[in-house]
Amino acid sequence: MTTRPRPLPFPAALGLALLLPVQAVALAGAAHAHGDTLKVVITGQQAGKVTADVTWENDGDPVEEAVAATVNAVSADGSRTAGPWRLVRGTGGAATWTTAETLPPGTWTVTVDAGFPSLGHAQQEVAVPVVDPAPPTSSSGASPAPSPSGASATATASAPPASAAPTGAPAASPATTPASDGDDAGWWTTAGVAGIALAGAAAGILLRRRRLRRP
Repeated sequence: MTTRPRPLPFPAALGLALLLPVQAVALAGAAHAHGDTLKVVITGQQAGKVTADVTWENDGDPVEEAVAATVNAVSADGSRTAGPWRLVRGTGGAATWTTAETLPPGTWTVTVDAGFPSLGHAQQEVAVPVVDPAPPTSSSGASPAPSPSGASATATASAPPASAAPTGAPAASPATTPASDGDDAGWWTTAGVAGIALAGAAAGILLRRRRLRRP
């Protein structure tokens, strides 16, 4: 069994019929105030992202509504293509729009086609430069500076010892301690020899005297 939708009451249907023309007139008046086309100006690129300004062609006001626009790019030699990408709001101003994707380095012919809230078209040549890599923070051939501990160790190794005598100076003779035992032994030896000599001399004198006394 098929159920048919119940028709709207007459007052509701009449109100809806009157509301639609009013909305159409209001939208037409707003569009007529700004113009019936969009002015799209491709301003270049930022880190490879295409940037463009989108305004109303009649009064130059920025578009407050969401803009439905596609971006396509072709390289200068025609061997590479990019897109279609869509435009999103940028941070440079109310009229600034950009792409979320980035173009590779090179020269590109960029085309923007807008379809909402009105029609708009732009084409511009955009050059994306090659970004040089950041230089290294320190060169690999540089020798590290000597540490304070290494410098002090080198100074200590190169400095002469405190006890070393300067060049050309006579070396200090070792201290000699008197050998008391040896000196005493020499003295007793000398005294013994002298005593023996005196005793021999005295014996000789006695022998001479005895010989002289004999008849």
